[in-house]
Amino acid sequence: MTTVGSWFISLAAAYTILLIAIGRFAHRKASGGGGYFVGGRTFNALFVAVCVTGLFSGSSFIAILELAYLKGVSAVWYGIAETTQVLLIAAALLAPFRERLLVTVSGLIGDHFGEQARALGGAITAFAFPMWSVATALAFASALHVFTGLSLLLSVAVTATLLLIYLQFGGMWSVGYTQLFNVVAIYVMLAVGLTAVFIDPGIAGLRHLALARPELFAPATVGVQTIVAWFGTFILNVILAQATFQMALSCRSLQEGKRGLYWAAALGLPLIAGAVLIGLAAAYAVPGGRLGLIAVPQYLVHVLPAPFVALFFLGFWACALGWGAPCQFSGATSLGRDVGGALNPGRDEATYVRYTRWSLVLLTVLMVIFASLRSEQSAWWNVLAWVTRNSATFAPVVAALFWPLATRRAVLVSMAVGTLTGLGWYNLSHWSLALFFLHTHPVWPGMIANIVALAAITLVERRGTYTLHLSGRSVAALGAAALAALSTVLFAAPLYATGLVGLAVFIVVVALFAAAIDATREPQADVTTPTAPEYEYAR
Repeated sequence: MTTVGSWFISLAAAYTILLIAIGRFAHRKASGGGGYFVGGRTFNALFVAVCVTGLFSGSSFIAILELAYLKGVSAVWYGIAETTQVLLIAAALLAPFRERLLVTVSGLIGDHFGEQARALGGAITAFAFPMWSVATALAFASALHVFTGLSLLLSVAVTATLLLIYLQFGGMWSVGYTQLFNVVAIYVMLAVGLTAVFIDPGIAGLRHLALARPELFAPATVGVQTIVAWFGTFILNVILAQATFQMALSCRSLQEGKRGLYWAAALGLPLIAGAVLIGLAAAYAVPGGRLGLIAVPQYLVHVLPAPFVALFFLGFWACALGWGAPCQFSGATSLGRDVGGALNPGRDEATYVRYTRWSLVLLTVLMVIFASLRSEQSAWWNVLAWVTRNSATFAPVVAALFWPLATRRAVLVSMAVGTLTGLGWYNLSHWSLALFFLHTHPVWPGMIANIVALAAITLVERRGTYTLHLSGRSVAALGAAALAALSTVLFAAPLYATGLVGLAVFIVVVALFAAAIDATREPQADVTTPTAPEYEYAR
């Protein structure tokens, strides 16, 4: 083990003790189910801000660092796309979800479409979250391996176990307090990394890099199709960002929640810019590497004393913890509260808290198992998680929010069909990280099947109970679908070459779905209050 590795192990041990102590302190705050799951809905704007910053900015720092080393400043678009998601949640969805006292997305589906939908949605959501957790933990572990020689599996196991220990105690309060310290550690990491940049290569070195490798300073080196896919993915994920909702909706008021999300977006900006600069500095100092997360440690060790390099990687670990804690806890909430509630309804909140603590143990074991199955490509787990969760829950969440006509059978079938289609498409892609069948990311066929199944079965099952009324919104949606379809046909070749055919077809289907939602009306809707039909059929 190197000197840096020894320093890191010492700092990590001290930080572990601190986080466990914080978890014990949070245990006193988490009295009752509401305190455990959503912090008693008493979080102020600062708590919301650090929770969301630790979740998104920590994980995006790692991703942007890797991308900036390989592709340069165009990596900034990843951070901008993720920031856009946070801003959209604050502006559009926090208020309606706060009114519903939302805890989980799978809970929202169950409230509208029954216990079977709650159980299926909760199970799919729960088992997707450890995939996201392990992706970031593996990225951290690959960098740590350079200094310590610790195996990837051991690093992930230590991370997963620490998450389990402190989340068990205080639930959402543990998330809040530990995220506060994680964000501090992340900003210390940023300061150390920027110090290294200004020591070597400095401004002069970055200018030299711009002359030697101008492509690293071009705005779209990563590829326009990749940038479009980032924005499309993050924008579509706005209504499915369960971990973010669970933290933001722990706020004591709508205003505090919105303010916290806006602060989180602002806190993320220095991390986005800093990750780009550190990645570029590593590209200057260690050119020709294949992995940025290996090149950055090699760069830092030649610029900074060992204790400061170890401090940087303590912040790196905080990024993994800041992402993993909300993911593991939100997944356990879906499994313990939603699936447990569906299978064993009518129990008190203390029972569901106990189920959630058991679920945390199960998801911890799964996280380690996932790491052992495929540790060489951490980003692969992100792809699998997106496909599994989004292919199942996108259309049901839209229906729960906007389409009272939707039926329970349609929701159940759509979740099964969507997930099986997405995973089946991924199987046709031979489970590759980037080489997909027909150049199409499997999440798009999965989500298309999810929408089509829900809409088709609903319209058939409810035939004779609704009328068609084309409003201005319906006509606009149909026009958008026609325009998107025409554009897809006319530009099929370049769209296929850039892997955007799936997204284009998805836009067509979403526009048609929006038109169907707006155009189909229950006759009684004209004589009842506007809000009554939303829950009438689901009950």
